[in-house]
Amino acid sequence: MKFKTLTLAIGLCLFSAPQLALDIDKIQLPDMGDSAGSLISPAQEKELGASFFRNLHAQAVINQDLEIQQYIQAIGQQLAANSDTPTSPFHFFVVMDPNINAFAGPGGYIGVNSGLILLTEAESELASVMAHEIAHVTQRHLYRFIEKASKLSIPTVAATLAAVLIGTQSPNMAQAALMAVQAGNLQFQIDFTREHEKEADRVGMQTLSLANYDPRSMPTFFERLQQSTRFYGKGVPEFLRTHPMSENRVADTRGRAEVYPYRQYPDTLGYALTKAKIAVLTEADKRVITQHFTALEQQGTTEQRAVARYGLGLIQLETLQFDAAAAIFQQLTDQYPHQPQYLSALARTYSESRNYEKANVLFAKAVNSFPNNDAIKLEYTRSLLKSNQAAQAKQMLQSLSENQKNQPLYFELLAQIFAELKQPGESHRYTAEYYYATGQTEEAIMQIRLGKQENDLSYQLQAILNERLNFFLSEEADRKLQRQ
Repeated sequence: MKFKTLTLAIGLCLFSAPQLALDIDKIQLPDMGDSAGSLISPAQEKELGASFFRNLHAQAVINQDLEIQQYIQAIGQQLAANSDTPTSPFHFFVVMDPNINAFAGPGGYIGVNSGLILLTEAESELASVMAHEIAHVTQRHLYRFIEKASKLSIPTVAATLAAVLIGTQSPNMAQAALMAVQAGNLQFQIDFTREHEKEADRVGMQTLSLANYDPRSMPTFFERLQQSTRFYGKGVPEFLRTHPMSENRVADTRGRAEVYPYRQYPDTLGYALTKAKIAVLTEADKRVITQHFTALEQQGTTEQRAVARYGLGLIQLETLQFDAAAAIFQQLTDQYPHQPQYLSALARTYSESRNYEKANVLFAKAVNSFPNNDAIKLEYTRSLLKSNQAAQAKQMLQSLSENQKNQPLYFELLAQIFAELKQPGESHRYTAEYYYATGQTEEAIMQIRLGKQENDLSYQLQAILNERLNFFLSEEADRKLQRQ
């Protein structure tokens, strides 16, 4: 009761001193998950998170477009840096799925569906969902699930978590993964309690404000989700299944948001460009999306009309209308020379049309202008590979930042490069790493065995192949044993 009285007293002061809103919630952050902090070690948590992400690749379509990935990482890291555990590792990614969902996995792996991104109407709305998921991680809510699963191996827990968190998006996959634990009469689901949800809202809103996003966007987006459920019937969005919404909860977040001072929070250009790209990638009927961007091109600010033209250019590129796409991207590049997406799209258009000489000149210019942009380096690598410049492609790929060098696409491209360089042993090695990173351990084992059959393997490569084969075999044996 003393605790509640103190909270009320501070809350009353907020109306005369709204700047204190940033500090109030730091007073009342009980750990409602793994309170002792001893349920799982940091090393186990890291291993579980990596295994979860690998399994997710086998059950869902994880975005491989590095421009989209860079954008979602930028928002996530800005939020994480302003969370109550700013030094904790987080990994943010996009699931290419129209269903409305976002989820927090172990090890700080946070996924957001493309469908949810497209549903948002402001960048702060997207940030509010991500801040909410970050709060589930920092408050360790997920570890109630792991406590139930403590008798299972890490690969099995990871596979089960992946299946449950993607939920209705892939019911067959989810059911298959859950069969692995049915023998032990164990039934799992991620079902955050009302207390967990309120805490994630409260902590998330604090993070949202500290990261310079609009706290009011959280109740605004939640209200839209809640109102939209009446049109879903039984097909309620997965986000609302695992994050139950009530009128009281929405009202609570609305009340908390009103404590913060009101001001404008303009969207970044990156948000608009990312939404445009996702819309083009995910809309099967190009006539519909063309009409959408054509209408948008006639309204809004100069910058908003440019984004609409960018969307139209991406449609032209995807439908192989290269001259029309190049004309749009050239105009945008001339108009916005400091915007990397436009120059990259222009270079990619020439590469897709097999004008590799022009494409590589533009990519070299883009890398020089934006030296820290991994998305451009990745596209340049692809263009160099297509133009039979494998050695240069290898050099460009290896210039990526370190956090990109454990991604499936990195391994896939490296395998292609070594194949072009007539080094089949190395090619099999990295093809195996690609398969393992995407949750296909049996295929990884096959690739390692194929690599071991190659002639003229160096002593070092033989040792690497042997070590990886033993590792893959051991993990696959543990997985099969758990299923018995």
